[in-house]
Amino acid sequence: MKKVFIYASALLLTSSIAFAQDTARTTGQKIKKGAKNTGHAIKKGATKAGNKTAEYTVKGAAKSMDKPYEGKTAPNGEKVYITNDSRYYWVDKKGGRHFVKEDQLKDKMK
Repeated sequence: MKKVFIYASALLLTSSIAFAQDTARTTGQKIKKGAKNTGHAIKKGATKAGNKTAEYTVKGAAKSMDKPYEGKTAPNGEKVYITNDSRYYWVDKKGGRHFVKEDQLKDKMK
């Protein structure tokens, strides 16, 4: 009877350790998945903020260095700036300059 009690205790102890490891493993996977989603959200927000900062920086530099073209707009209705070399460009949402030819410009609607 004593041997049966020892074997039953050992079996119970072994199964409880295995169950605890299995639970820890699945909980760890949930934590990793949550961390991955959080990291993705932070990266997405940082990219969005960086793009907006770049846009405002380029537009601010354009206002101080280049002059805006008052009577015309870009093909999609954006504000057009003129460089010192008489080149026309507009600024997109990521802060990139897109140069256009004078014949591509449209009259500004009032």
